[in-house]
Amino acid sequence: MPTLAEFNAATPAECAALLKGVYGTAPWIAERACAARPLATLAALKAALVRTVRQASRDEQLALIRAQAQPAGEAAPGGELGPEESARMRALSADYLARFGWPFLLALRGPRGSGLPGAQILATLQRRIDNPPEFEFAEALRQVHRIAELRLNDAFGFVPEQGNRVWDWCERLARHSEVPGDLTVTYLSDAHRAAAAEIAATMRDCGFDQVDIDAVGNVVGIYHADNAAAPRLLTGSHYDTVRNAGKYDGRIGYFIPMACVRALHRAGRRLPFGLEVVAFAEEEGQRYKATFLGSGALVGSFRPDWLDQPDRDGVLMRDAMRHAGLPADLAAIASLRRDPARYLGFVEVHIEQGPVLHALDLPLGIVTSINASVRYVGEILGMASHAGTTPMPVRRDAACAAAELVLFVERRAAADGDSVGTVGMLEVPSGSINVVPGRCRFSLDLRAPSDAQRDRLRDDVLAELAALCARRGLRYKVEEAMRESAAPSDATWQGRWEQAVAALGLPLHRLPSGAGHDAMKLHTVMPQAMLFVRGENSGISHNPLESSTADDLDLACAAFTRLLDQLATP
Repeated sequence: MPTLAEFNAATPAECAALLKGVYGTAPWIAERACAARPLATLAALKAALVRTVRQASRDEQLALIRAQAQPAGEAAPGGELGPEESARMRALSADYLARFGWPFLLALRGPRGSGLPGAQILATLQRRIDNPPEFEFAEALRQVHRIAELRLNDAFGFVPEQGNRVWDWCERLARHSEVPGDLTVTYLSDAHRAAAAEIAATMRDCGFDQVDIDAVGNVVGIYHADNAAAPRLLTGSHYDTVRNAGKYDGRIGYFIPMACVRALHRAGRRLPFGLEVVAFAEEEGQRYKATFLGSGALVGSFRPDWLDQPDRDGVLMRDAMRHAGLPADLAAIASLRRDPARYLGFVEVHIEQGPVLHALDLPLGIVTSINASVRYVGEILGMASHAGTTPMPVRRDAACAAAELVLFVERRAAADGDSVGTVGMLEVPSGSINVVPGRCRFSLDLRAPSDAQRDRLRDDVLAELAALCARRGLRYKVEEAMRESAAPSDATWQGRWEQAVAALGLPLHRLPSGAGHDAMKLHTVMPQAMLFVRGENSGISHNPLESSTADDLDLACAAFTRLLDQLATP
């Protein structure tokens, strides 16, 4: 079994021998990675090897992909398929090779390292065969890196125990769903209450001193400091989901600190500050028109009129609360407001929900700001007319104007750094194949790292809408549907995350968050900063394909532990 000390002291040829087979028959990877020595952690070694491959020539990368072979010992347990599925797998594999020029590669041991079922392997092949060649080339390299990571773990005797535990907790919690076959957990549904009970039970098993479900359904676990009067660090994320969701959005945000508390408790260790972990009851706004309800209650932004909101079945929120055993009492909800003076700050760990870290082959990223956002719904009004008899110069086509707007949003946002703009809904009401569209409804979702940058983007988009409608002889109306201010990370807390990640031997990458998070609410009353964990499958989120590896989750646990150690050291 090799050691890092041996690798750091070896010649390049000896390094290749120490890591023989990790990247198949490609000794040049280990040899070139020697330039990054000394390497203090296994994570640093993995990162150096990945960086070496990224810096290699295209021909070297292609040869690496083509040379990969899946040893029999790495086949997935339980991965057998029936005769029809096996034949389908062989046919698709041949088609894949013919299309791309390299074999289909997949880390058969999967994100947990314990193997993928055959049906999942087949489904992955069916999905990936339709990818563009450049996209699939990068994905094949990522699979090479994942296979190498698992081989390195074996070679160095490393087991990502904390990551395995968090991964297992996420899988187990996903059993609670309103819809068989997919993950849907909306506020105060039966599945939601079952999830809360399981989180609370897991917190108690971890060794939290106090576990409660509060007046809005937040699950709150407190691990006391060695001094009862000491302030607390607040952390957590939400346990509700969108419909047909992924298993990791929100949920790793309390499971990772829970795993760290479990380790502290089993070591008999107390910190000079308390640790308060909250699984927020609601963030997604799926059942009621009330987003960030759980974290909002902690900062005093729960609105009394929310209690009288009906869901789509006509059930008022106050009645749903009573059915769940909650008081539905404004005084009880108001009492949840936290005194910022009693807290050091708020930190949140979250799956990235995007492709940036995935594309860079980086497991962790430091969030610089949660983007400001604004949303609109609008309508362009022209004149419906016969598609065959209306000459092109005199048409008042609302859909063509909307198409112009869509393309302008794309160009304008792309020219503005980290801004993003999306027209997610586009509809011609009562449209017909032979009628020039007289109306077109649309939505606008505009986001940027700062309020000022968002507002400039908004002003330009709305000015373009007015100009193109005037030019085309159209009318329009637009209504603001939502506005959220940016939540820049506190510089000191962002620095702590950076120190924690650097201590693991990982490259630092800073990025904004385009999605909203509970940290946005806590940001209004205390300093906050977030850590992102890479997602698999191009970072897809709010989707059953959302995933993370146990190794990446383990690194997030290690980073969180390092952050706690920083705070505990005078």
